[in-house]
Amino acid sequence: MIRLGQFLKLASVIETGGEAKLRIAAGEVTVNGEVEVRRGRQLHRGDVVVIDGERLRVA
Repeated sequence: MIRLGQFLKLASVIETGGEAKLRIAAGEVTVNGEVEVRRGRQLHRGDVVVIDGERLRVA
């Protein structure tokens, strides 16, 4: 498991935790097709995250 904010940083989609917080709170990130506003959301293998039209799968 990994938290959403950490995943976005690890995937190099965002640069800082602060940016993750703002982008997630603004509703710019979806997890498995639903808008997610909690950066602490636990992601599991197979979850699909979309930000800026980029589709990322948790491995």
